[in-house]
Amino acid sequence: MIPLSWYLIFAAVLFGIGLFTALSRRNSVAILLGIELMLNAVNVNLVSFWRYGDVMNMSGQVFSVIVFAVTAAEVSVGLALVISAYRRRNTVIANDLDMMKF
Repeated sequence: MIPLSWYLIFAAVLFGIGLFTALSRRNSVAILLGIELMLNAVNVNLVSFWRYGDVMNMSGQVFSVIVFAVTAAEVSVGLALVISAYRRRNTVIANDLDMMKF
């Protein structure tokens, strides 16, 4: 049986990779992928705490499903914004998207 600390270390590494990706990339799609990695790290934590805690309590799995729903909504809205920005400016570089500046 794998100890809980291994899952937590894996989730921390996954969250760190996602944070580094979201903060270091200039491409908007890569930034969205970094955010997805961070949300997946949260799911790993929720499910691992559910598994090593009270198995009869389904709160970890319920919260994980809620995070999946939020992730799906974030992906659809985020990609719609990126496509709209690309159609308007012909670029997906985050630094070049200054549509609020006139």
